[in-house]
Amino acid sequence: MTAENPTGPLGGHLDDDDYPAYTMGRAAEMLGTTPGFLRAIGEARLITPLRSEGGHRRYSRYQLRIAARARELVDQGTPVEAACRIIILEDQLEEAQRLNDEYRRAAGSSGPSTGD
Repeated sequence: MTAENPTGPLGGHLDDDDYPAYTMGRAAEMLGTTPGFLRAIGEARLITPLRSEGGHRRYSRYQLRIAARARELVDQGTPVEAACRIIILEDQLEEAQRLNDEYRRAAGSSGPSTGD
């Protein structure tokens, strides 16, 4: 087995944060929560698990990190819906800051040259 041509049950997805490798039961176990919590944050549209051919929810590592953040907020007393909204707003703020930084870098590098 080589890195260029991986084989095995995951087909080279071991390093893929977006690969839906975890069942609902395993995801809930890893987060120390219940499947109901995962369903609730799914209904709040914080994460949308992929479905297996049999219709079972499957979660990626990226989705588990988001769910873990939601669990932190809920454990602090924040209602599930509010926790989901907070995380969405945090994500939007982070993206806006990233874009702002890109625009600033682009504007700084395309400024007038003063090479006399």
